[in-house]
Amino acid sequence: MLRTRFTELFGVEHPIVQGGMQWVGRAQLVSAVANAGALGFITALTQPTPEELTQEIARCRDLTDKPFGVNLTILPALKPPPYAEYRQAIIDAGIKIVETAGYNPQEHIAELKKHGIKVIHKCTAVRHAIKAEKIGADAISIDGFECAGHPGEDDIPGLILIPAAADKVSIPMIASGGFGDGRGLAAALALGAEGINMGTRFMATVEAPIHQRIKEQLVANDERATDLIFRTLHNTARVARNAVSQEVLAVEKKGGATIEDVRHLVAGARGRKVYEEGDPDFGVWSAGMIQGLIHDIPTCAALIARIVAEAEAIIAKRLARMMSAQNA
Repeated sequence: MLRTRFTELFGVEHPIVQGGMQWVGRAQLVSAVANAGALGFITALTQPTPEELTQEIARCRDLTDKPFGVNLTILPALKPPPYAEYRQAIIDAGIKIVETAGYNPQEHIAELKKHGIKVIHKCTAVRHAIKAEKIGADAISIDGFECAGHPGEDDIPGLILIPAAADKVSIPMIASGGFGDGRGLAAALALGAEGINMGTRFMATVEAPIHQRIKEQLVANDERATDLIFRTLHNTARVARNAVSQEVLAVEKKGGATIEDVRHLVAGARGRKVYEEGDPDFGVWSAGMIQGLIHDIPTCAALIARIVAEAEAIIAKRLARMMSAQNA
């Protein structure tokens, strides 16, 4: 069994996290991850209101008695969601683990910690990891350039970013972006992380609440099947390559594009329909480069067990054999 500072601090069996994913982080998936001994996060803003978040937390509790958390992502918006109300719903529901992401979470971390809640902050740069530790985060999740969603603007891949962050922070760190098998888990631990975060890989599981055709598309795609949109807007997002993402890139290539020029293409409602109705070309949807290592659609329990067994075998057998050969 792989025990790390992360598993000890958060009371889970395996050093694997299912991070928050818009439209995907629901009770059905989160409870399956939790029951398999890993840590899953309900995505707060997938729920239209704080009251519906409370109901989703209750649904998850009906499905598992293991630890799980809630993701609260803070993003700029002309009309921002009522973040404080979502935060209060999390507190009132008795949740003890929160994943924050996006903009500066200082206000939220301070309030959550008053109620004994442990906070993992997801970030994309070493400087952000240092700041997160300084303002009270209990752990960080560091996103390499390979990740789905927003990889930041520095373009630093995990092979460099993970050990660079490990050199600068003292709190437990989860490696995120490009992870989906035991080789990745073993590598992350070797680089200084205490576990791994997976998003795209958990989308291709039996329990993921998305259409089967999208799961099959993830299996069919390879590591090249992503696009980086919004680069010219300095808000880079990695999404699955499809007709809509290519159209967005064509608009950006003309120069001088604003969000208004592509809003009709990237509307969240279109992305939600992709997951609900199964047409991969209907809208933009997040997926990482790990698609190239996704070859099946297992249950969460089977996936987690396989990853842990692979990592343990690499650490205990392959690396040990190399050391034995060297010392012979």
